[in-house]
Amino acid sequence: MAATLIAPIGLDGDAVDAADGVDADAMAARLALPVLYRDEWLAVIDKPAGLMVHDSALARGETDFAADRLRTQFGRRVFLVHRLDRATSGCLLLAFDRETASTLGKAVMAGEVEKDYRAICRGWPEADFDVDHPLDGGPGKPVKKPAQTRFQVLARAECDWAAGEFATSRYALLNAQPVTGRFRQIRRHLKHVSHHLIGDTSHGDGRHNRAFRMVGVHRMLLHAHRLGLAHPVTGEPLEAIAPPDAQFAKALAYF
Repeated sequence: MAATLIAPIGLDGDAVDAADGVDADAMAARLALPVLYRDEWLAVIDKPAGLMVHDSALARGETDFAADRLRTQFGRRVFLVHRLDRATSGCLLLAFDRETASTLGKAVMAGEVEKDYRAICRGWPEADFDVDHPLDGGPGKPVKKPAQTRFQVLARAECDWAAGEFATSRYALLNAQPVTGRFRQIRRHLKHVSHHLIGDTSHGDGRHNRAFRMVGVHRMLLHAHRLGLAHPVTGEPLEAIAPPDAQFAKALAYF
């Protein structure tokens, strides 16, 4: 039997300035991240879009990180098992001890953790397609390694705004399953096949990004929808699903 999910807790995750007169408990509540599943060994949280997971060379002066919030929220050490891009929302897996983190990390490397992402891209791709295209490791890591992502089309939409010489614009809602875990893999694979991710300012199509901003969608449309795995201690199947935020739901309404 699958583990029972805990209802999300915490508030919006927006940063709060102590100068606003908010007391420490209220500030901690505002900074708390929604918890999708938790037990004594691990947790799955729902990371909001716009929040960096941890400090890195890409942080560029940022001081607010999910890892720091989570240490405060849980009152203990946390070990991040994988990462999400700053602009990506959804399921983030962490462990509360080094041994559990190591077991989970090995499961991720072995492809034993199921990851399903929701993505909205330009165009109407085939119903099911795989992208097998090597990628480098990002800034300072030029060596390319094998990278594979599986995509399934869940829905298609045609919107009444122009795209170049076309009177309308076509979009697809995808389920994306990364087989490997390279730097910005889903985003770069969609660019490789010319089905650019909407809202991606680094690898997307500016015309379509602007079109969605004009209708009030101001985020990258990539969401870590689901994690599925065998619990590293009990062996029981565990599943966590993160609901879309308001911005992503607004985009979904076109489908």
